Amino acid sequence: MPKEWNFKQELVAVFGKPIAENPTQYMIEKAFAHHGLDWRYLSLEVEPEDLADAVTGMRAMNFRGGNCTIPHKVAVIEHLDRLGESAAMMGAVNCIVCEGDELVGENTDGKGFVQSVREVTDPAGKRVVILGAGGAARAIGVEMGLAGAVGFTIVNRTVERGQELADLLVEKVGVEASFVPWDGDFSVPSGTDIVVNATSIGLFPDVDARVPLNIETLEPGMVVADVIPNPPRTRLVRDATERGCTVLDGLGMLVNQGVVGFRYWTGVDPDPEVMRAALQEVFGG
Repeated sequence: MPKEWNFKQELVAVFGKPIAENPTQYMIEKAFAHHGLDWRYLSLEVEPEDLADAVTGMRAMNFRGGNCTIPHKVAVIEHLDRLGESAAMMGAVNCIVCEGDELVGENTDGKGFVQSVREVTDPAGKRVVILGAGGAARAIGVEMGLAGAVGFTIVNRTVERGQELADLLVEKVGVEASFVPWDGDFSVPSGTDIVVNATSIGLFPDVDARVPLNIETLEPGMVVADVIPNPPRTRLVRDATERGCTVLDGLGMLVNQGVVGFRYWTGVDPDPEVMRAALQEVFGG
């Protein structure tokens, strides 16, 4: 019997729309193969009105877990049994884990970012500037706060969204946080330890787009991180490197969130170098 007909394979799914070429699928399946696991990671397009049925199907077919992409990260919550701590705080799920008879909602984006930061510095006691206030910013803020970061400046064009994230960090995570409207080039305050671009500015194909940031205010002691994986060397990454900053590219966050999900589903600690190499095949860098 051909291997692909083996219906006893363990399955993990990603629900989203639209799903085209999926670099995460390539990365995860490379890790499955490297660790000798007869698992599959399947990309499944699911319309919002079909989400409940998709989760029911996940239960019925004994999937070991899955990922959720836009537009399902919030809507999926009502179909799960419970949430992990940080997912409950941020009100969004990107990772589903089967634990016994329960489907548990987790969020690995921020966890992946924190792991990337820990490779260069301890998040505890750090003061962080986050550019943007969307899903990535929310995940990063919550997880960095839980990891011990003590102060946040949220910079965003939309006042309501930016203030909402600042309030969430104060009220639910218990850290200092303030909101600054993003009007023109933002100047990073002296004393900042970590600067994060959590927007989509610079994402392929708009690779030359410039994050509205006063580059002259980046100091060599700062860590500058960009969540964009494609291309890995964004304009911000290049500019911050020239300023002498410690730089984290978006591949690190994507790899590390994949590592966390892989561990949740399989119980195996995957080799992150195998996963990063897979993404570099796709994105370059």
